[in-house]
Amino acid sequence: MCGIVGYIGNREAKDVIIKGLKRLEYRGYDSAGIALIDSNEIHIYKKQGKVADLENFIKDKNTAGNIGMGHTRWATHGEPNDINAHPHFSQSKKLAIIHNGIIENYATLKKELEQKGHTFFSQTDTEVFIHFIEDIWENVGCSLEEAVRLSMTQVVGAYAIVILSADYPDQLIAARKGSPLVIGIGKNQEEYFIASDATPIIEYTQEVIYLNDEELAIIKGKELTIKSIQDTLIAPYVQTIDMQLEEIEKGGYDFFMLKEIFEQPNSIRDCLRGRLIPDKDHVALGGIRKYFSNVINAQRFIIVGCGTSWHAGLVAEYIIEEFTRIPVEVEYASEFRYRNPIIHKGDVVIAISQSGETADTLAAIELAKSRGAIILGICNVVGSSIARASHEGAYTHAGPEIGVASTKAFTAQLAVLSLFALMVAKAKGTLSIFQLRDLMRELDQIPEKVAETLKINPQIQHISSVFKDAHNFLYLGRGYNFPVALEGALKLKEISYIHAEGYPAAEMKHGPIALIDEQMPVCFIATRDSSYDKIVSNIQEVKARKGKVIAIVTKGDTLIPKMVDYVIEIPYTAEAFMPILAVIPLQLLAYHIAVMRGCNVDQPRNLAKSVTVE
Repeated sequence: MCGIVGYIGNREAKDVIIKGLKRLEYRGYDSAGIALIDSNEIHIYKKQGKVADLENFIKDKNTAGNIGMGHTRWATHGEPNDINAHPHFSQSKKLAIIHNGIIENYATLKKELEQKGHTFFSQTDTEVFIHFIEDIWENVGCSLEEAVRLSMTQVVGAYAIVILSADYPDQLIAARKGSPLVIGIGKNQEEYFIASDATPIIEYTQEVIYLNDEELAIIKGKELTIKSIQDTLIAPYVQTIDMQLEEIEKGGYDFFMLKEIFEQPNSIRDCLRGRLIPDKDHVALGGIRKYFSNVINAQRFIIVGCGTSWHAGLVAEYIIEEFTRIPVEVEYASEFRYRNPIIHKGDVVIAISQSGETADTLAAIELAKSRGAIILGICNVVGSSIARASHEGAYTHAGPEIGVASTKAFTAQLAVLSLFALMVAKAKGTLSIFQLRDLMRELDQIPEKVAETLKINPQIQHISSVFKDAHNFLYLGRGYNFPVALEGALKLKEISYIHAEGYPAAEMKHGPIALIDEQMPVCFIATRDSSYDKIVSNIQEVKARKGKVIAIVTKGDTLIPKMVDYVIEIPYTAEAFMPILAVIPLQLLAYHIAVMRGCNVDQPRNLAKSVTVE
């Protein structure tokens, strides 16, 4: 979950690395550090806190050099402090490492190394890794790259690493297993960039190589070599990334999260473009062709995801089952692999992940593949690990999402999953042509209706000012809107630190109703749908106990506004697509409450964007 940047070329490495770390800070912001080589000596500077704290710290330090690496940390082993921050030295201080991931057998390795006389200063597994590499290098009598390769055969865990050597001041070595790593190739191969993802690279080049699992990259001057863990040379596969610099800038907004909320009309439109043409009865995901016969003949779908992606999967369960009549199971990826799930050959597993690097989801994919399942990946990041591990899939085309709290990725996932359900339903004939056309037209209008929904922002600001000091929140919905309640609660607690829970509205009577009093705000997703009358009854039950009710209703509703304290109107759409609209006010509510409470919306405490550790 940490962010990695490396550079070798003709520029001042420090400038490239610091700028890159700022762009990767959404991956972790407990501490940051930088390592640079000058006159065959490695200089390491690191600081607890944000990248800006590191930048201030190194102002009067020796930061000369055209080769270096930097790291922004999300702590796993060892609390956030200056000592545990990366980079870490080897025993001799001739090697330095930065690392994203977890080394599972570090304690065993550390004990063996201590018996050999090694001294450790940090609590991290990363320091053990570089000591281990140096121990192999010195005792086996091999090259440094061979020592890294040999270490990879014995280290257990997931990692992306970059290594500097004082003895080889024109060389960077990078390797990965499980955690993402991308290499940018500068013009005429005069410079190279290494990063956890493409965001620090696009300012300089759009030509990249995504390292695969158990691969090493050795950069010596202008020469790049890629090898497998078996010591086989691998021909680099260079890709062109379709990302513009302005996509990862704030564009005048105070926070990336607000920018990304307001980008949703365009991000959903980009997701639908070319895939949905109602006038021609066209609905298709180009990335799902080879295995489409397996899809339409599947006996069940299994959806795996984490956090917001899991919520998208819950909505998809309703949509896919209603449209296609194929049963769907939705699983937390983190639990799926540990309960010995029953997977039949021919089952279709749909893996959802914004980053495409979620460690638990990747592990779930590998388990399902080993048992004969077909894997469809739904990701936002081109070239990501899940995209490459899947048999087929679809990109959401939401564009870079920098804010840690996912917003536009969620609605884009719902758009792709809706397309998928329509595509399968059309092929199977489980919807009439009239139903299919009506749904296609409704989905096609969603971007405009999201834009209309965003006009309620000033009203949401007012409601937020009323409830910004609440200690608890309850979110309730039924049917398609139950997962929206879960997502609304997640958004509030992860960025404002207010305790919030989402429930099916009918479950309120089975426990949560005990919490309701005059101080308890309760947010109902109460749009006009098949469960409308039931949700009206649930609202009355809350009001009878003096709860403060915020209701999200369909425009034109005249009944619920008379019953509740605050009303938020959204446009009408088909019941299956209502979650895409209903989540918008909840995203804005969480955002404004967090800002009013003085929280760092884009970098909430203890969180990181890409969860690349299990």
